[in-house]
Amino acid sequence: MLDELFGLKGEVAVVTGAGRGIGEGIAKVLAGAGAAVVCAARRTDEIDRVAAEIVEAGGRAIAVTTDVTDPAALERLARAAIDGFGRLDIWVNNAGGSPLQMPLTQLPRSEWDATLALNLTAIWESSRIAAGLMEDGGRIVNISSLAAETVIPGSGHYGAAKAGVNMLTRVFAQELGPRIRVNCIMPGAVPTEIMMKAMKLTDADLPRLEKMLRLPAGRLGTPRDLGATTLYLCSRASEWVTGQCLRISGGG
Repeated sequence: MLDELFGLKGEVAVVTGAGRGIGEGIAKVLAGAGAAVVCAARRTDEIDRVAAEIVEAGGRAIAVTTDVTDPAALERLARAAIDGFGRLDIWVNNAGGSPLQMPLTQLPRSEWDATLALNLTAIWESSRIAAGLMEDGGRIVNISSLAAETVIPGSGHYGAAKAGVNMLTRVFAQELGPRIRVNCIMPGAVPTEIMMKAMKLTDADLPRLEKMLRLPAGRLGTPRDLGATTLYLCSRASEWVTGQCLRISGGG
């Protein structure tokens, strides 16, 4: 029964930003459920490591170095999935982030453009390419942020991009359904490298952050938490779920 609901055996998933943090967690959970995973990111050494660890654990994975802001690179990534594993069923748009916190009135135009290119335009481009290659039953999962709905001073550029991701999710779900389901996850506080850098935190600061947030779940999030939610949205357990933006935040 659980395999019927949550198993991904025989399916092929692309995960962008898979070299560390949330993307790594997603790639490993999907692989553990039986999917062949294409790990994509700009840092070749990181995705090589993740793919190797998946294979060592008995799964199937390849690494494809990809800059998601380059449409030609995205085309190559999609083709690598089909060439390597014969099909494309799942695409997880996880790559993103912004290491800079600054009031909008002081933000350089170059940073605004770069943030939208990485966090919004790349998701539109990736989803368009993936949808063109998926058979009926395809799934796209976008990783957004609570910043899409919550005002975070200094992160207006990032929040605006992620709010756009939420709307892209809803529109793609309408335009691609019922052939392809499209959903979105808004993570809360998960101490990834990019979050730590943006908030100027160290590991020593995490207990204080956890205490300050007072999350009903009692702890900060982990990449595995986000991987588990992604698995749900990619599995048959969520066949009647599309166009949704889920807050996965420990209750925050």
